[in-house]
Amino acid sequence: MQQRLEQSGYTCYSPTLTPWDGRGGLENLAAQLKHDIDAHYRPDQKITLIGFSMGGIISRYYLQELGGATRCETLITISSPHHGTKTAWLYPTKGAEQMRPGSELLNHLTATENRLGKIKVISYRTPLDLMILPTQSSVWDRAENVSFPVAAHPLMLSSNTVISDIEKRLEKR
Repeated sequence: MQQRLEQSGYTCYSPTLTPWDGRGGLENLAAQLKHDIDAHYRPDQKITLIGFSMGGIISRYYLQELGGATRCETLITISSPHHGTKTAWLYPTKGAEQMRPGSELLNHLTATENRLGKIKVISYRTPLDLMILPTQSSVWDRAENVSFPVAAHPLMLSSNTVISDIEKRLEKR
């Protein structure tokens, strides 16, 4: 996705957040995201965030809890468990626990989503997702919800249909 967006003329920055499995909690990963964004972009520079899976939840935490909403124009989440995922019960980390349905973190993000202000939000999902269960968990009332029948969770990042749709939405700004 990054390569394609860059070929279309967009400047992309993909931070490496560690530990990638969220064992230190999503708040810590969001703090890393804030640090990286602050280091790479001027304070007055508007950004668009694209978060895949857990990255969408990390992005929400950054925007809603760490002041990122003041600099963001658009948030795009792709296969993110806004209402949790049952597969998070299979992995024993704090981050996975925070992505379980009904978790304190997800409930808090729901209760404070008004902090997003006027940020445009788009949430992509695939009804064939086997990581986000139920797949409807990627549907977010605050967002414009878009669904494409992509064969698997990770393929959302390389789906021509998804990327083309994102490019069209970015052009409209």
